[in-house]
Amino acid sequence: MSKLSKPIGVFDSGVGGLSVLRHLVRILPNEQYVYLGDTARVPYGNKSEETIQEYTRQAVKFLLQIEAKLIIIACNTASALALQIAEELSDIPIIGMIHPAAKAAAISTKNGKIGIIGTRATIGSKAYPQVISQFQSNKTFEVYGKACPLLVPLAEEGFHEHVSTELIIQEYLTSLQSEDIDTLVLGCTHYPLLAPLIQKQMPNATLIDCGEYAAFEAQTILSLSNRINSIEHIITPTKIDFYLTDSTPLFPEIAERFLGFLIESPTRINLE
Repeated sequence: MSKLSKPIGVFDSGVGGLSVLRHLVRILPNEQYVYLGDTARVPYGNKSEETIQEYTRQAVKFLLQIEAKLIIIACNTASALALQIAEELSDIPIIGMIHPAAKAAAISTKNGKIGIIGTRATIGSKAYPQVISQFQSNKTFEVYGKACPLLVPLAEEGFHEHVSTELIIQEYLTSLQSEDIDTLVLGCTHYPLLAPLIQKQMPNATLIDCGEYAAFEAQTILSLSNRINSIEHIITPTKIDFYLTDSTPLFPEIAERFLGFLIESPTRINLE
């Protein structure tokens, strides 16, 4: 396999990383992809740091075995708690969700007030404030975090426009609305599906989709190393192989909701 045709590996604790994959396919349409969803052990957001690190280690080893040329950890929780572990294992570039979105937020904000919404583990890790502070030069940042755990199941169930989802988002974001936030990071890969309702509650805030900026970073890294595949695929859509740690009958339906097209049947694997 040539270095150009090797796939990009995308790892998530479940299905939220499909929103990252959607951006990758849009920005890098000629690449091949391997998507690994740890659906047997989802969610990561309520597990210990040690467990998340071990699960991430197993996933990265798998993607290295299939000769990925770049790996994206499409899970904010794993990015916050296990990115360094992944980087130590790998001799290829590893991109997490935190750094690209934090940088985008630091550039975007005008008044320095940034909100972060995500899982309890992501918010509790303080990873976003720590990375955002690295971009503090002429600006002084105030970062406000809010855990929004109920939004993940609502996104997966397709409750994107449901009144109950709107009420829950309103409840979660009330504390952020009073802080004059002008930039809000969607610090979970499920949240872009709920972006219209989130924007409705935060009409004056710029929303930062962590997956989109991770995809831009992947494009930059591959371009600088001359590893972008310029050969167009004969088949449409882009070639993607899906691997799951548990067979979930609804995965194809959920994947179509995230990606906008039908997918091939996933292959079940055991990472342990």
